Amino acid sequence: MPELCKFYGISITMNFNEHNPPHFHAYYQDCEISVDIKTGLVKGTMPKRALKMIFEWLELYKNELLEDWQLAQNRKTLVKIPPLL
Repeated sequence: MPELCKFYGISITMNFNEHNPPHFHAYYQDCEISVDIKTGLVKGTMPKRALKMIFEWLELYKNELLEDWQLAQNRKTLVKIPPLL
């Protein structure tokens, strides 16, 4: 799984040729979630503080994530996304 971004110990990844809807995976300590890029629907569990940062980052880079989703569907190199500062 290519890593798109890493900030505050949170790793954001996206798989190639994955099922719809467009989503990414986030890892923090022993927790893992998948997040629907368009709706923000979360599958899995994550500490509230980390989840809040992930949602903040999602709002900043939603368009970039959707562009990476299209690249991943075509098995092309993904573009790194800036971290949350």
